[in-house]
Amino acid sequence: MRRREFITLLGGVAAAWPLAARAQQTARVGILTSGGELTNPLFDAFRQEMRRLGYVEGRTLVLDFRSAAGTDRLPELAAELVRLPVDVIVVEGTPAARAAKEATSSIPIVMGTVAEAVETGLVTNLARPDGNITGFTGLSPELGTKRLGLLKEAFPNMKRVGVLLNPRNPANAVQLASIKQAAATLDLLVEVAEAERRDAISAALDQLSERGVSAAVVLGDSVYFNEHKFIGYGEAIAGHLS
Repeated sequence: MRRREFITLLGGVAAAWPLAARAQQTARVGILTSGGELTNPLFDAFRQEMRRLGYVEGRTLVLDFRSAAGTDRLPELAAELVRLPVDVIVVEGTPAARAAKEATSSIPIVMGTVAEAVETGLVTNLARPDGNITGFTGLSPELGTKRLGLLKEAFPNMKRVGVLLNPRNPANAVQLASIKQAAATLDLLVEVAEAERRDAISAALDQLSERGVSAAVVLGDSVYFNEHKFIGYGEAIAGHLS
């Protein structure tokens, strides 16, 4: 998602928060992610929009940032935000959204960059999200055919395509099914490598190289987004964000 779109999205969501929360002297916002720092451009955009709406960090706005650097600690960190408590939880990534949903049914949850919200069970309806979750979701399965089509054009002799995914991200399973379906129509073999944390990415990419893939698709995940420079654009030819 482009930075301008992210600002517009979260600005609109912030304006729709319950009036009771906005009327408080200080708004307390929890931010939950499986990777990254508060200096992440997405969070910078969020803070910029909150300033435009009149919230001054340190005076009328408190940001409680929780980064798991993976997925194992997300439930623990989500529970911490609930206990504070915060007025709203902004989540980056499907695993963070799921952890927040399991931690609270009353505190509003805003999906910042989340994929397949319906398919992964976060909400049952995009037009009228149920429960306490709202925000943005990507619909990436529909793009599987296009991604592989572009790769086939770039590498016409390609027979094997690699997929790097986070096995703890439920959205990745949905995306992988779409890619496999598209690969079948293009007569491509799909090789899958898994990495949940930064220290596993290099070995996973080596596995794909050893299996003779010509190019790889890096599925959307907060850990991968925050490590995009480490992964390198050579491997992440068809990478996308969620």
